[in-house]
Amino acid sequence: MKKKILPVVIAIVLIIVIAAASFGAKILERYSYTKERADLDAYFNMTGDADVAIVLQDEIIEERAKLLDGVYYLDLYTVHKYFNTRFYEDKNEGLLLYTVPDDIIRCEIGSSQVTDKEGTQSMEYIPARYEGDTLYVAADYVKRYTNFSYEGFEGPSRLQIYTQWDERQVAEIKKDTAVRLLGGIKSEILEDVSAGDKVIILEQMETWSKVKTADSIIGYVENKRLQNIRVEMPIPVTDYEEPEYASQTRNHKINLGWHVVAGEAGNDTLMSVVENTKGLNVISPTWFMLSDNEGNFTSFASQSYVDKVHDMGMEVWVLVENITYKDEIDMYEILSSTTTRAKLIEGLVSTAMSYGADGINVDFEQISSDCGEHFTQFIRELSIPCRENGLVLSIDNYVPMGGTDHYNRTEQGIVADYVIIMGYDEHYAGSQEAGSVASIDFVEKGITQTLEQVPAEKVINAVPFYTRIWETKDGSIGSQAVGMEMAEEFVRNHNITVEWDEETCQNYGEYNDGTSLFQVWLEDEASIEVKLNIMDKYQLAGTAFWRLGFEKPSVWDKIEEYMNR
Repeated sequence: MKKKILPVVIAIVLIIVIAAASFGAKILERYSYTKERADLDAYFNMTGDADVAIVLQDEIIEERAKLLDGVYYLDLYTVHKYFNTRFYEDKNEGLLLYTVPDDIIRCEIGSSQVTDKEGTQSMEYIPARYEGDTLYVAADYVKRYTNFSYEGFEGPSRLQIYTQWDERQVAEIKKDTAVRLLGGIKSEILEDVSAGDKVIILEQMETWSKVKTADSIIGYVENKRLQNIRVEMPIPVTDYEEPEYASQTRNHKINLGWHVVAGEAGNDTLMSVVENTKGLNVISPTWFMLSDNEGNFTSFASQSYVDKVHDMGMEVWVLVENITYKDEIDMYEILSSTTTRAKLIEGLVSTAMSYGADGINVDFEQISSDCGEHFTQFIRELSIPCRENGLVLSIDNYVPMGGTDHYNRTEQGIVADYVIIMGYDEHYAGSQEAGSVASIDFVEKGITQTLEQVPAEKVINAVPFYTRIWETKDGSIGSQAVGMEMAEEFVRNHNITVEWDEETCQNYGEYNDGTSLFQVWLEDEASIEVKLNIMDKYQLAGTAFWRLGFEKPSVWDKIEEYMNR
């Protein structure tokens, strides 16, 4: 009987042992730390031998760097996005330019040669080179003009870059452990860390913390493995001192009037357009007109005109525009060529100087978005000889709205002396509906949005001296721009009753002749006064008026009051 029971007992014991072993294995598997390692090439999304991942601050960004001939390079898009927007590429002439207040530093792409006003020097590396169609700039070359730090690591190749140095939480590793892909003992290992190693704590949770190691591996460590947690302030990099763009702003309010000069004979109308003005201290004659794609322009400049203006105690800021010959010129072709920009700038400055003008007013309109960077570079480059020769540089801008960001008002506000808001054309010749040329909300919004980008002491708001008479007939809309007196004559001739419109802060009137609806939002003393009050509210640098000769003499009383505040 005992012999029969023994096998059964043994079987039961074996079953128990196997079950216990199985249970123990499951317990061990559940609570043991995995030794499986993550693929770091996949983690950093490496794509080739020259590919370099970028850890910017505490984040792996999607943009990449390259390691070429032992030198780290960043593509120009990445340089612009994260570090410095002033690097300018001229693809046609093979140049990378960098503009400072008194010089244009030229780098021949693919060469070690860099030229500035002191001469040409040969760098120990190639500052800029093409890989396919993409321009790459050496990180060390970017650092010549930008404050940031970088450190390279291998296995796989990655760059740690800092552009900000805010306080951060750090700790030491208490005991040898692993940095894991995710929080959890079953997560793959990214890197082993040893006791005493320092890590930056990016996020602390209940049992795990997100950390960054000394060689910029970002992963998770158990909180129990951390000690001496504290706040630390890193030492900022200040290798590069941003140069000051000395401003030639005046110590008084600007009161500028544009004088439309359509030919040399137009200069003779100077005295008639300034006869009734009060407080006017700058005249901007429309003298220079771009005339071809080679950097040439037509000029109606007159020495006697400048002399007369100076004798009246006013300044002359010569206007250069691209509208008169817009069908014959291509602004992209003009502005995207370093050689053409240089020719145009030399011509503008030398001509203005030869007549004793006091400034240049740039009125380039309808600039396409793809031409924006070239327009901005033109302004940077033009600012240099203007600054050297004491010429005030002012730039005319549309009221900020969708589709005009490429005019880069922020950069204008740094390198130019004045940024002028063309605070009109809310409704214009091509508008699909009738409306005010410059309602008060439109004007104030233009001012406040510009002030988000440009300091008030550099902002001039321009006001219209004209009104549009609108006609709506059979569903179609047309308009005619007229001066103040002609608009009021239209109102009188048609016995139109005008009433103050609080929404636009203008006198509004309309009439219907049976076939057409005529509408008019008048610019007059009342509307101009409200606009001037808004400028005073925001303490702007001054005001401008388009255009002299379209105003009523009585308007100047309101302008004089504004200038004397």
